[in-house]
Amino acid sequence: MIKTRVHFKWSRWTKVGKNKALVTPAVKPEPWVSMEKRASAIPTSNHESSVSAVKRVSVAPTSKYEFYRVIRQFVLFSFLLWLLSGCLGTHYLKKGEKLLYRQNIKAPKGLNTEPLTLLYAQKTNRKIPLLPINTLVWMYYTGERHYHPEKFVARRDSLEKKFQRKINAATSATRKTNLQYRKQRRIDAFNVKINTGNSFMQWGEKATVFDSAGVTTTLARFDTYLFSKGYFLAKTSDKITEFKKRVDVTYLVKSGPPYVYDSISHDIADTVVRALVENKKYTSLIKKGDQFDQEKLTKERERIDLLMKDHGYFDFSRQYINFDLDTAFRHPRKIALRIDILNPTRRDYHKKFRVDSINFTTDASVVTGDKAKRHTKVFHDINFNFFNDIYSRKILSERVFIRKDSLYSRTATGDTQRQLANLDVFKFVNINYDTSGGRFIANIFSSPLDRYSWSNEAGMTVTQGFPGPYYAMTFRKRNIFRGLESFDLNGRFGFEGVASATEQGNFYRSTQANVNGTVTFPQFLFPLGESKGYALGKFNPKTKVLAGYTYTDRPEYQRAISTLSSTYTWENKKILQYSLTLVSLNVIRSHVTHAFDSVLMALQDQGNNLINSFKPSFVSSMIFSVTWNPNNYGNLQKSSFYLRAQFESGGTLFNLYSPKFITREGLEVYKYLRFSFDIRKNIIIDRNTVLAYRFNSGIAYSYGANNSLPYEKYFFAGGSNSVRAWRPRRLGVGSYPPLLNDDPNKNGLFDYKFEKPGQILLEGSIELRQRLFGFVSGAVFIDAGNVWTFKQLESQAGQPGYASWSGNTEFKVGQFYKEFGIGPGFGLRFDFSFLVLRLDMGMKAYDPSLPLGDRFVLDKVKFWGPYGTTREPVIYNVGIGYPF
Repeated sequence: MIKTRVHFKWSRWTKVGKNKALVTPAVKPEPWVSMEKRASAIPTSNHESSVSAVKRVSVAPTSKYEFYRVIRQFVLFSFLLWLLSGCLGTHYLKKGEKLLYRQNIKAPKGLNTEPLTLLYAQKTNRKIPLLPINTLVWMYYTGERHYHPEKFVARRDSLEKKFQRKINAATSATRKTNLQYRKQRRIDAFNVKINTGNSFMQWGEKATVFDSAGVTTTLARFDTYLFSKGYFLAKTSDKITEFKKRVDVTYLVKSGPPYVYDSISHDIADTVVRALVENKKYTSLIKKGDQFDQEKLTKERERIDLLMKDHGYFDFSRQYINFDLDTAFRHPRKIALRIDILNPTRRDYHKKFRVDSINFTTDASVVTGDKAKRHTKVFHDINFNFFNDIYSRKILSERVFIRKDSLYSRTATGDTQRQLANLDVFKFVNINYDTSGGRFIANIFSSPLDRYSWSNEAGMTVTQGFPGPYYAMTFRKRNIFRGLESFDLNGRFGFEGVASATEQGNFYRSTQANVNGTVTFPQFLFPLGESKGYALGKFNPKTKVLAGYTYTDRPEYQRAISTLSSTYTWENKKILQYSLTLVSLNVIRSHVTHAFDSVLMALQDQGNNLINSFKPSFVSSMIFSVTWNPNNYGNLQKSSFYLRAQFESGGTLFNLYSPKFITREGLEVYKYLRFSFDIRKNIIIDRNTVLAYRFNSGIAYSYGANNSLPYEKYFFAGGSNSVRAWRPRRLGVGSYPPLLNDDPNKNGLFDYKFEKPGQILLEGSIELRQRLFGFVSGAVFIDAGNVWTFKQLESQAGQPGYASWSGNTEFKVGQFYKEFGIGPGFGLRFDFSFLVLRLDMGMKAYDPSLPLGDRFVLDKVKFWGPYGTTREPVIYNVGIGYPF
């Protein structure tokens, strides 16, 4: 019996028999050609051989692959059944129990149902996005099977006895206290496991067993919420659908038209209070024609309360404010609202309070013994009490907004407490008022911080490359000149993985060391009248004078920067922050390798003047920036927003005056204008899901003789905090193709050894983040962006080492949107409380450096190994913190 085997290869087919072998010429059929056509393409010497080949290729192998296909489908189907029964949760239900699988709300168009989803009495189990799979249920019950609480109890008791022996043997109180603290911390960890289960149980979720009582409770909550929003005639019901062990609940909401305010009036017995409220009614949160909203009524009560307390009514209470609603009106769904402000029971009017005196104790918690006595000095009608006269009374009085003989103001009191705390010289600041004896006295108590502080820090950091270790030291001396100034000395040394500018690869060590000395003054350092100083005090004005030195050692260059700057900062209630750097002077010395110098010269031949950025230079600039952070961007309780804009003018002073030492030292100077704009927003979808997006842009224009920017002032795209499908700083410029690799089959088509500096930046990202379990979250994202120049760089198309097609680097209004590099991806975030470690995988979807028609490359993605000329690599990014 003769056995025959057929081997399939792209380049050569070989038919091997027991007694002979026939080798046919190479044939490379297209991937979509059928087996019969592939077999017929084999040249044969006679008809019999041809028929034999067809039979051997088209019958036996087809049956073999059909068998494997059926096996794969069976395994896949079985696996899906296991996922749906186990990971979905029905597998863990007891007899008679059903899984609450889905809840939804059907409501009239225009009614916001998102607040209603927060009122569910029962929560469905979380699922993997876009899939009906819940791994958290599987995780919980897997942990439960291996959970033995008696073991944790035994280990806790053993640990407690062990620590108690050490505590009894300790000879010093400090040692005993330290052991007691460690003992309690370890025992608390065991108690958590005893009460809530092991880590898998804590991270996972029990299967949500459907309970009809939960539906009743939810409906009651819906009714209460709808009533509070003005839907007094709303009706709610439910529709329950069961399928085997699953239950879907649909809540039907018929809200009806809302009730609105038809008239708003006041009933205030105190005529002075009535006049105040009437004069300020334009600030009211409730207007005629508005829809009834219980939450707005609560806020209106708070507004009136603050209004009263800002006009001297110290003992006013919100309990004096009532809202009377009349729905029995002549028009349907109309409300007549009357706001009543009652008088106190003990008198028929509300009393105003004026400040008789102000006492400021600067060292309230200091204990010096019976012999020491506090001294008192009066400055600006403030009685300063102290043991040691070490603080500037002028600066302190500028941060006190309570005035003698003025009416009590709760806002002024809060501003005083906040601005005194911003000085960073006090541990705490407390303000109270003494009303005894018929007087109204403001008492400010503060306790000083230690004059000297020292901190050390070690960790991992990343900017545009890969994380590396660092060590940082900070020394602070407070009140250095007895004017509440602070002196800070900061030093930092670390390594980081960066992408080389001359060689392929991502892991190159970059060493950076810097030391900075900063003196912070709690005022603006230029002549101001005394009244101006008091007026600016509520904006937390500061002047920072900095001197520093930074050294960077990268594979291509070494750079040293000496810096001197003076910056004014101020803020408006922590929502708007401003910064004005009147002068920033930098002397830059660089040493580049011969290879990098050759690269810079080659780039200069193409019209890229990056070489000027590595010459010895003197950079001066003026910078103004504004940051708007109205709702604490990054919090996980409510949606937040962040905006930052910065304008910089470089070399402005050189237009008027050029110092002689610049010419003598042969330093390059730069004249430029630079603007950047960064906007970010987080939308909280639910307690575990956040949608975040960002738009980042910038433009820099050089008008100096060298037609160049300092290297740090260029814009770059690509990297862990930019477009993550490209290596750090390797996207762009425009559609200009990078160099070609010597071995495309091994390393890919392009050589990304050079950074791509641009003068115009546009990039945006959108990312969906969801907590998976414990400290692990997942994310899916899509990034897009690029950098461009103002003038077209010289094309090298067709020359050795360059692509055969040319590209565009110039920003053109009708073309730039076709040159965005686009890359989707996914990743994991590990939140260790003290840092967030991020792993992202970015995949190119649209590569503008390729010719038109070939730029869509998502179908060519390959995760591992050599990717060749027809494959695009997946870029793996490691980062600290969120990308935006």
